[in-house]
Amino acid sequence: MRATVGDELIATSHHVGEPARRGVITAIKGADGAPPYVVRWDDGHGATFFPSTDATVVPKTQPSGQSPSR
Repeated sequence: MRATVGDELIATSHHVGEPARRGVITAIKGADGAPPYVVRWDDGHGATFFPSTDATVVPKTQPSGQSPSR
């Protein structure tokens, strides 16, 4: 997984009926865009996040019609 500051991060919920968490990557702690990421979640909470396979990075300038990267 690779990201840049400003990309959106979506983390799928593991609980039925609970929505996915969404946030914006504000800092990259790994080398060359690799995790961990500092994320400002939509609820205003900020945290260092180590994404797993259920997380998706959506580039901030993604052209329409392209799928997000994993």
